[in-house]
Amino acid sequence: MERDVSTLVNILKIVAVLVAALLIGNWFLAEVKEARLKNKPWYQPYLSIPGLLIILALLLPIIIWITNK
Repeated sequence: MERDVSTLVNILKIVAVLVAALLIGNWFLAEVKEARLKNKPWYQPYLSIPGLLIILALLLPIIIWITNK
């Protein structure tokens, strides 16, 4: 029974991460569409909150790798 609960908890953790990635991705795409409609520079969506969160998520493994050396 304990093993079933731990498996369920692991599945819920994975689902939570995937849902968060989906929401941030859609938010970022909305920023890209808005920037294109307003003829803003290509880098403007990356300076928004979802863009910075995506950049941080991509850089986090590198930062952790460098600090653990």
